[in-house]
Amino acid sequence: MQILRLTATLLLLASTALALEIAELRNGFTIRHSARESREGSVRLFFDNEKTSFIDIPSTEIERYYSEAEALPVPPAALPDALLDVAPPVKSTNQIVGEASRQHGVDQDFIRSVIRQESSGNAHAVSPAGARGLMQLMPGTALHLGVSDSFNSEQNVHGGTLYLRELLERYNGDAIKALAAYNAGPGAVDRYKGVPPYRETRKYVQRVVRDYNKSKRGAEKSAATSAKPAGKPATKAAAAIATPPSSEPVERAAK
Repeated sequence: MQILRLTATLLLLASTALALEIAELRNGFTIRHSARESREGSVRLFFDNEKTSFIDIPSTEIERYYSEAEALPVPPAALPDALLDVAPPVKSTNQIVGEASRQHGVDQDFIRSVIRQESSGNAHAVSPAGARGLMQLMPGTALHLGVSDSFNSEQNVHGGTLYLRELLERYNGDAIKALAAYNAGPGAVDRYKGVPPYRETRKYVQRVVRDYNKSKRGAEKSAATSAKPAGKPATKAAAAIATPPSSEPVERAAK
């Protein structure tokens, strides 16, 4: 059997010809042509309407024919709606926290400290009491905040941040009371007029505050190091949130 060999010149000619049909060969090459004629054991493919330029191809080497229109890409407008819905890129927790911080006006380091204490960054965490997601929203709280899926990181963080903002406004910017209310509920904070004497709540507030202040000191130290000449000590960072009283707690919180 004659072996088909396509030269670079032939491929260039085939790709630039004004063709109406495409022949797909067994080796994967395609040849665009304007007309074809079957001959004994072969097919003659013409590259022009005058049939002055052609090539003879063994019939056994041709896999199939299809129209040029079939080879054209489908315009986006003709695609089904389902194919046009491209899924948005998945956002990292840091991106979500940054967006929630800007939208709700809560310090992003504060949000991260709450996340670390609440769920250790596990978007599918579930507490024994039923709190869910990164910032551990209870079902009733999530419903109040408009969060339909607590395991959706974006919904959960935005909902939890909005709740922190509501609590900060309720307690006139007192972050300690806001954190205590986030853990034990506003009712307990109002009843005790401050951090309730629950062991869990006091430890919770202390851990979040310690983590937050550590983040701020680290950020300020890094900024001071890059901004000041080498060897000059950085300014000591002030605690952004005061540490709550360290009196021995006598009760436990029920979140």
